[in-house]
Formats: sequence, C-alpha cells, structure tokens
Amino acid sequence: QVQLVESGGGLVQAGGSLRLSCAASGSIFSLNAMGWYRQAPGKQRELVASITSGGSTNYVDSVKGRFTISRDNAKKTVYLQMNSLKPEDTAVYYCNADVTYSDGWTYRARSYWGQGTQVTVSS
Repeated sequence: QVQLVESGGGLVQAGGSLRLSCAASGSIFSLNAMGWYRQAPGKQRELVASITSGGSTNYVDSVKGRFTISRDNAKKTVYLQMNSLKPEDTAVYYCNADVTYSDGWTYRARSYWGQGTQVTVSS
C-alpha cells in the first residue's frame, strides 16, 4: 500500500503565503510524476502544478509566477510554495502521485491521491 499525507494548509490573508507538503510512504519502487490539484466548492477539480521525476514543471496559467512546485526525491515529498495568495485560490488542495510499486510478484503502476488539505484566503 502507498499513502500520501498532506500538510500545510490553513487560513491566510490575501497577499500571504503558504507551503504545502505531501509525503509518500509505503512499498514504493519509484515516484514518477507528482502534482497538486485543487477543488473549490461547486467547481471541478483542476490541476494546479505538476513535476516530473526529472524536475520539469507545469503550471495552470492562474498561478504562474506565484506558485512553485518542487520535490525531494530522497524524502519522497513534493511541495507547493504559494505566494501572493488570492481569495480565488481558496480550495481543497490534493496531492497526486504516479507510483510504481511491487506487489510481491511484479511491478505495477497506479495513481494515488492524498486526503486533501484546506486552503482559505481571506480578502
């Protein structure tokens, strides 16, 4: 089994900063692409930022220049540094990871989700 545990959400005023962390644990052979998604009330879940195992990044236009995704492969952790936060960034943020793992017989790959962490930005 693989678990993703997120931390770092909270309440912040507009213009403030938060740093989200997501630590992976379990029978992991390799962590491939990792990403952060968010879902605001009444809206679909959207990809905020992603990072490959080699460090290439991708961002949704609305966060470019404000958010930075990074990863520490030794710690099996992905981060999302969020600066200049706006009220429209308010959402539940979810970590996602594409994982290759061993089931004892062979290697398999699947996508895992964290439980989500609330980010609320007040105006």
